[in-house]
Amino acid sequence: MKNLAPYLAAAGILIFIAVFADFLTPFDPYEQNLANALAPPNEINLLGTDRYGRDVLSRVIIGSQTTLCASLLLLATISVVGSLIGAICGYKGGRLDVFLMRMSDIFLAFPQMVFAIAAAGALGGGLLNAAAALAIIGWPKYARIARGLVLSIKSLPYFDAAKMSGSNSVQILFNHVFPNILGTILVTAALDIGTIIMELAGLSFLGLGAMPPTAEWGAMMNNGRSMLQTAPWVIIAPGTAIFITVATFNLLGDKLRDFLGEQR
Repeated sequence: MKNLAPYLAAAGILIFIAVFADFLTPFDPYEQNLANALAPPNEINLLGTDRYGRDVLSRVIIGSQTTLCASLLLLATISVVGSLIGAICGYKGGRLDVFLMRMSDIFLAFPQMVFAIAAAGALGGGLLNAAAALAIIGWPKYARIARGLVLSIKSLPYFDAAKMSGSNSVQILFNHVFPNILGTILVTAALDIGTIIMELAGLSFLGLGAMPPTAEWGAMMNNGRSMLQTAPWVIIAPGTAIFITVATFNLLGDKLRDFLGEQR
């Protein structure tokens, strides 16, 4: 647990910043001041200002609320929905299992980001539509993992004992199946946080995610890409925020996997 604690603390700090971003920003992240446009980092604007004179630090902080909170909510949705579908398919089998697994095969056959770009474009862009596009292609992975775990659990003696004891399907799923697949699902989700953040920011960078003036890290990088040589802080600040957040959650996922492996 000692090895896991620093990474949990780092992730907790990032989540704290995202949740309380409204109270942590030194300036209004949407207030324009053209007289102070593209000011380099200084004692007042620690990370400089953008082309509209908005404080970059404030926009990075408030952007964490958009990027990180949206990514965590999206991940929670696809992991829960996908795991439920996979567990039910693995437990029940039959035509429902065949139909849903063939559907998941179709989604998994396409490159994930390419499909997300096509889906987000078809839906019309916007943060909600970008999240919906990622959700459409995200659930099959968890469904496949959960189904495989349930199929392996069904062959164990305690599973037969639970059925013989008179437990119904719901009781078996919640008392004997989900507790035994939860660890694997949690590790997979922890390792996927960084991927979801990158994909959501990538769609925004391409103009298919958060729309101006919403402060979102990918959209901020898109807005500042033409100023990389003249005002590099505009794009470096949100890029660094993405790097730190993705690295933190990837390391947390690795340590969580090691910790749960040791527990078993």
